[in-house]
Amino acid sequence: MPAGSIPEAPRSDLPVLLEALAADLRAVGYSVDGVAELLGEAAHSALGRDQLIPALIATGRAAGETATAALAAVVRLWLLAVPQRAEILDAALPGIRTDGLMELGLVEPADGGLFQAKVDLRPYGWDPTIGEDGAADGGADLWVASDLAAHQRSGVLRHDHVLGIGQASTTLVQVTARRHVARALDLGTGCGIQTFHLLHHAEHVTATDISARALAFTRFNLLLNAAELHLDPADLDARVSLKHGSLLDPVAGEEFDLVVSNPPFVITPRSLGETAGDQFTYRDGGLPGDEIVSSLVRGLPAVLAPAGTAQLLGNWEIPAGSGWADRPQSWASPATDVWFIQREQVGPGQYAETWLQDASENRDREHYQDSYAAYLDDFASRNVTAIGFGMIWLRRPAAGAGPVLSRFEEITYPIEQPVGPHLGAAVERADWLAAHDLAGAHLLVAEDVTEERHQRPGAEHPGVILLRQGAGLRRTNLLSTELAGFVSACDGDLSVGQIIGALEALLGGYEGFDGAEFRTGLLTEVGNLVRDGFLLPA
Repeated sequence: MPAGSIPEAPRSDLPVLLEALAADLRAVGYSVDGVAELLGEAAHSALGRDQLIPALIATGRAAGETATAALAAVVRLWLLAVPQRAEILDAALPGIRTDGLMELGLVEPADGGLFQAKVDLRPYGWDPTIGEDGAADGGADLWVASDLAAHQRSGVLRHDHVLGIGQASTTLVQVTARRHVARALDLGTGCGIQTFHLLHHAEHVTATDISARALAFTRFNLLLNAAELHLDPADLDARVSLKHGSLLDPVAGEEFDLVVSNPPFVITPRSLGETAGDQFTYRDGGLPGDEIVSSLVRGLPAVLAPAGTAQLLGNWEIPAGSGWADRPQSWASPATDVWFIQREQVGPGQYAETWLQDASENRDREHYQDSYAAYLDDFASRNVTAIGFGMIWLRRPAAGAGPVLSRFEEITYPIEQPVGPHLGAAVERADWLAAHDLAGAHLLVAEDVTEERHQRPGAEHPGVILLRQGAGLRRTNLLSTELAGFVSACDGDLSVGQIIGALEALLGGYEGFDGAEFRTGLLTEVGNLVRDGFLLPA
């Protein structure tokens, strides 16, 4: 697909104009911090909720001030979808001017001699806490082009809509465990957000998508930000490969050290005679039920190099009478490390409301009612009473090694973000437990762990003892008396076996006490505390 040949997508084959645009945007202060300062805290927060009115008021005032007029014009054009006069755009962006914006496919003529945005082009702040191995990387100011969203345009979204920076994409950025890798895959790249981050710690990134328009947007975004991403515009293939195709088809036979994917996991009713053009490609995978996610969980290990990992988001159906994890467990290979975390669970009605509103399909009442009924009928046909959402981690074991992790858990309370470094550390602890004799290890209480004791007034001993994490997944663990005693002794001096022996001598000895059962049970509980990060190797 030659650059610039995809209809209704910005052109990336005009390097001089791209350089001029980047220079203009930088000069006008079109960054996350610059926009936030221009709008003020309340209006900027409202814009994050897709509420435009406060930002319209703020930029209307700023447009009358010489110092802020240029930035106000850019914000009104691309974030608020307010058409602008050519002379205002020319003054704000003097390097590229309105003619250059039109040539790149970023604006088009509107009524009254005005020019309106053809795309959403917004600043994206590179979070300095999301770098290689979770370390600070200095940050960067980037720009991301995508299609105009529902709150910026009228009518139902186009079916080949290219999604911008959304909650799901930022969630995946935050949950990805960052490490230096040779080859990474961004499966279903969309507008390229995951590729931006992968380029910071991967030597080469392959980005795939079933949508040619999405790949065109990704290429545009990469070349617009080439300087910040350390890319050579004349040799993009040296760092990035863009491949067109469905799911794993474009990379069949290849292996990657890291795969990330925000796939089209939305469960959408299928109908007879439906074609790909009838689906919203950014969210609908074209398969019934949750088969997109199940096929990826089953298929991704085949494209992972030894010790390679995959992280993705997904939905899964929960039939009546089943636990939420029953279906995900049936997808996972026993030869693969797997970790599912369910973050949310909703009923069929709420699910239908969410996704019909997402594409603005709720604006036509008759269409909305018919589509709503189709969702309910589709779920009822498979006896589905709930739908789960969460994050998935997979790993192909290293050569000669077996799997050490098979975990399915529900965490619906707020967790620390970015959580990626903590997920990576949890996997490292699982590997450590598999490789070491826990009884001979020396342990310390993690720095973020606190203990709570609750007892009734006048009681001699606490009735409830809790350990709480202040970071990461922020788990809470209910302790038995012996486990609380063990934790209190973890200062690194005595081994696990020595502490357990001392507790056995202190608490045992009564009639019916089973010392072997006591030691085995306590050792298992200690292993769980290490696995969850409450206790760490000294």
